[in-house]
Amino acid sequence: MKCTATIDTRDVEELYINIDPIQAGGRLTVDAQKAAIAYSDGYSVCDNCLKPFRLDYINKPPIAEFHRDCAEWLNMDAVRLVPGARRGFQAVASSIVEKGDPVLLTALSHYTEFVSLEQAGADIHEIPKDEHNHITADNAAARIEEVTREAGKAPSILFVEHVDYQYGNVHEIAEIAKVAHQYDIPVLLNGAYSVGIMPVDGKALGVDFVIGSGHKSMAAPAPSGLVATTSEYADIVFRTTQSVGDITGRTFGIKEVEMMGCTLMGVTVVGLMASFPAVKERVLHWDREVENSNRVVDALCAIEGTQVESDMPREHTLTRINTMDSFDTVAKTHKKKGFFLSQSLKKKGIIGVIPGSTRVWKFNTYGLNEAQISHVCRAFQEIARENDLTVL
Repeated sequence: MKCTATIDTRDVEELYINIDPIQAGGRLTVDAQKAAIAYSDGYSVCDNCLKPFRLDYINKPPIAEFHRDCAEWLNMDAVRLVPGARRGFQAVASSIVEKGDPVLLTALSHYTEFVSLEQAGADIHEIPKDEHNHITADNAAARIEEVTREAGKAPSILFVEHVDYQYGNVHEIAEIAKVAHQYDIPVLLNGAYSVGIMPVDGKALGVDFVIGSGHKSMAAPAPSGLVATTSEYADIVFRTTQSVGDITGRTFGIKEVEMMGCTLMGVTVVGLMASFPAVKERVLHWDREVENSNRVVDALCAIEGTQVESDMPREHTLTRINTMDSFDTVAKTHKKKGFFLSQSLKKKGIIGVIPGSTRVWKFNTYGLNEAQISHVCRAFQEIARENDLTVL
């Protein structure tokens, strides 16, 4: 089937069990798919955009209400929608950081966090991970002291991952935030792998900003995301334009500078909204998702030579696995080399493992039901036995 002569129809989610690390939390709900079709035209949500002509004031569809509900859900004071988590990083960095300011990221930060702070002209420093691949409050405190001593002033902000993309480990955010606030450093929580799939309470964690990814973890079309903050920083990050045309004298109402006026239009915002009830419900069942994650990890670990590089037992559905002493030994002599694993999985109805990966790779079990989890467990072990690996 084709969408056009040159664009194939995408049938991944219909035909396969998808364990791709970045796609699991972004599968659209049926309601979001219907909403996406109905609002597929570019400016469709602008039908009823009246003064003051801003996205978060639109009442039909209920976008204004969605902003309020989302802030309450995250236990923050204000929310704006943005085209992906990276635009949330950018909005905060450009409004909080002055050129030359020292800032702190972590050794597990995503490249978009670096880029957002580079764009702001920041002097970027990392907090190292410990031997367990964790970002700790102790390491944060030591790095704050060191950077402050070298720069002559404290970092202007600290970006930290709730759950990192490399290992899928959950970090001690509340403790890190407490340390940072002792130095009057605001904390941004990168919730790209947590907001929308597990419970997130911004004020309980003690952070000043929460960034979420709609297309990664909120069952929404791309690019979509959110930036949430407290009342202390809302007027800074969501500042309104003061520009005046020097010839025309034009002003631009309450358009927000960091938001470039409006952010999400059409399919992205309605898809995010349509999935929201299901997203709010699914985070309440996070324990079940973690249990399923551990079932698959246990099945993989039963294949002799397989090791997990993420925390054990798992506390998240994203896992980094090392099969250098199991599947990679097969790849060394297999006629299909490292591609044998992904191809074998596909024959069993499973995709999402990067083709050619048999050394260190990641997978995500989020959203799979009991039958799918059982099939994934069985498939990995069947492939191991078919290739003369020992399954304990």
